[in-house]
Amino acid sequence: MKPLQTALAGALAASLLSACTPTRIDPPAPLASPADWNHAPAAQPASDPAALKRWWKGFNDPTLNALIKHALAANQDLRIAQARVREAAAMVVVAESALYPSVDFFTSGGREKRIDRIIAVPGSQGYQLITPTADMVTGGLAARWELDLFGQRHLEAEAAAAQALSAQEALHAAQVGLLAQVATNYLELRGVQRQTAVFEDNLAVQHDRLKALKAFYRAGLANETAVAGQEALVQSAEAALPALKETSVRLIHRLGVLTGQPPQALQARLTETRPLPDSAPAIPKLLPSSLLAQRPDLRQTQAEVLAAAAGLGAARADLLPKLVLSASGGFGALAVGGFPSLAESVYALGSGLTAPVFNAGRIRSQIAAADARLDQVAANYEKTFLLALEDVENAFVAHRTANQRYNRLAEAEAAAEHARHSTEALYQRGAADYISVLDAKASKLSVLDENIKARTSALVALVSLYRAFGGGWLEEPAAAKTD
Repeated sequence: MKPLQTALAGALAASLLSACTPTRIDPPAPLASPADWNHAPAAQPASDPAALKRWWKGFNDPTLNALIKHALAANQDLRIAQARVREAAAMVVVAESALYPSVDFFTSGGREKRIDRIIAVPGSQGYQLITPTADMVTGGLAARWELDLFGQRHLEAEAAAAQALSAQEALHAAQVGLLAQVATNYLELRGVQRQTAVFEDNLAVQHDRLKALKAFYRAGLANETAVAGQEALVQSAEAALPALKETSVRLIHRLGVLTGQPPQALQARLTETRPLPDSAPAIPKLLPSSLLAQRPDLRQTQAEVLAAAAGLGAARADLLPKLVLSASGGFGALAVGGFPSLAESVYALGSGLTAPVFNAGRIRSQIAAADARLDQVAANYEKTFLLALEDVENAFVAHRTANQRYNRLAEAEAAAEHARHSTEALYQRGAADYISVLDAKASKLSVLDENIKARTSALVALVSLYRAFGGGWLEEPAAAKTD
């Protein structure tokens, strides 16, 4: 059989064999998931997929929307993840290039002298070396193609594609985490600011109570112990106020960094006290099995399993023979001494077969390492799924508990307000003293402070629930369409 016919036959056989890919490894079986959640509310409306992607819109807070838009456009973690996506996409092209022949252009030239012979020169006293000069020039194209007999190159390309998918899902996971961080820090900031305002009102009431006690003491209506105790209470409260203000500053700094800016960049914009959002997104309704498709970290680890399975198959293919076809063609020119140059066109076809015989256990060890890597990522996939289930259940519990506490505190606040109003009415009729009025005000403010904490916790738990469900990742690039 002629060389060209041999090459074509080999290529046909390779295409048939690679279609079977005998070294392919099946990924682990799909994970089993619970039928439903243990702590989800009994009655839930169906979830809107668009609302899950842009859940923060449910707070109806323009400042929060602007912060998230800025974070999606400028956060450094997202920029790093986007660069990794581009890197992984480039490596897919590198891996797929091994499936095709490589063609290189080559050229070379030079001059050399060789001792041809020694002859006697008539009329001289000795001999002379004859050293003709040769100029050589060659050039052409050379092609090489390693036929994928057992699917190794296809599996390596599949592994690279799975790694690229993993990088894309890592970007989505970074978006989910970023949105939750921005919303959580913003809600906590508004809650702390509101707490600070209530604390300052309560501190003013305690100062008024101290003044009243001092006046009563001078009038002989209060003892020194009561005055000293009130002074200690006021001083203790004043010492706690800076800690609240420090918390606000730290939250503003965190939001600045999350939006890709210096920590103090948002100081002027966020220092003014604003209330917590009046509205909130609805509780999402998704089954546990939906997490496998919705949460980016689960999709990422699943892609890592596929990449590891393909990598193990490619490692096993190293034990099998490899067939390489080669071809080259071009021209060559040779000029010796003063003779006319000789030029000719040349070509060559070839094939080679290699198979491992002895490599001191290198290939077997690489297969063992790839097998262990597959076990690692498979276990990590299962662990990530269990952690996702735990995240959702914990978020349901936290949201329910915070709402129950908020509802009870709302009733307590109404009762405290009624007590304050009644005490003031009694004071106006002379049936109660001024200290009682101040105590009723302080009691109302203390309940209000706890109510703000409960409301903040409920909203933050709702954010955690959307993060646990994987809400907030977008198909489009992070910097686009965030309004």
